[in-house]
Amino acid sequence: MTPGIDQSAQGKSGFRDLKVVAKIVESSLITSFHLEASDGSALSAFRPGQFLVFKIASVDGKGHVLRNYSLSGSPDDLSHYRISVKRESSAGPGLPVGLSSNYLHDCIGVGDVLAVDGPRGAFVLDEASERPVVLLSGGVGLTPMVAMLHALAHRSARRTLFLHACENGDVHGLRDEVNALIGRRPGLSAHYCYRAPSAEDRAAGHFHSEGFITRDVMQSLMCLDDYDFYLCGPPPFMQAMYQTLRGLGVAQDRIAYEFFGPATVLDAETKPKPITPTILPATDGAITVEFRKSGIIAEWNAGAPSLLSFAEDQGIQPDFSCRAGICGTCASRIVSGEVSYFEDPLEDVAPGELLLCCARPKTAIVLDL
Repeated sequence: MTPGIDQSAQGKSGFRDLKVVAKIVESSLITSFHLEASDGSALSAFRPGQFLVFKIASVDGKGHVLRNYSLSGSPDDLSHYRISVKRESSAGPGLPVGLSSNYLHDCIGVGDVLAVDGPRGAFVLDEASERPVVLLSGGVGLTPMVAMLHALAHRSARRTLFLHACENGDVHGLRDEVNALIGRRPGLSAHYCYRAPSAEDRAAGHFHSEGFITRDVMQSLMCLDDYDFYLCGPPPFMQAMYQTLRGLGVAQDRIAYEFFGPATVLDAETKPKPITPTILPATDGAITVEFRKSGIIAEWNAGAPSLLSFAEDQGIQPDFSCRAGICGTCASRIVSGEVSYFEDPLEDVAPGELLLCCARPKTAIVLDL
């Protein structure tokens, strides 16, 4: 057993073989893959907004990379899973251009088998809420929103606006499906904003506004109300939309987002705290967290989502990427104490280490940060 880790919830990775049973081109950049269990067993239920994790062989044939793709199909149809993947042409930090997306587009076809874990993820539709909903997406960020729209169209009477921005109709995926869902019942509406519509888009009426989704566009579409907002898209889009919503007075707890980073990345008004060595007196029975290298000892905040978020609250900036127990980037050494995982790490954690993004302390702990 790894010292300091409660492994009762950790377990092994849950990868299983899923077979591609359909491959459908949705736009010039987006292709959908329909997946069924290779052994014919049932697929696990998922909540609208969740994603699957794919284990894909690395280019050099040594090891593998892990990539996340949102489930874009109806959560009520478990005959298969569907992911809708954009062919990426630009590289992320330290990554080859479109490593996994191009592999899926170019090398994977019907009958091929992929190693898949999940469903996972906490970016999900709150189906207990009765507030009206705005699903706000940019580019391929519409994929989890389509799954949410399926649930809202079939399971709910909530007023819903599907607000989507992309370059033009050539790259706009799943438009016909969204339009069909919008037509299922009263109270559902869609608005498409194209940055550079083509002549064909204009002739066919594929879009509703041109340029960017601005404050004025939002105000023209939404009456004064207490909405639940769901936000997903490329980082610049996310930053612009988050700040626009905050500028309109939308409370932070009304904005859910799929973004691998802290809210400070989205909110320009939030300034990072400077790191100053601090020792806070702990109340009786409180759990303390010591960040040894930073010289900080603080009482654990039970409302903190994870040790990663708690560290950020103290002004520490650990390395991270996925914030979901998948990539291993936030692995840190635990000097003493015990933690437990609220989200199972996808792969085994090295002895004496923990993943900050999905762990909380069980006892007073000391971290090598």
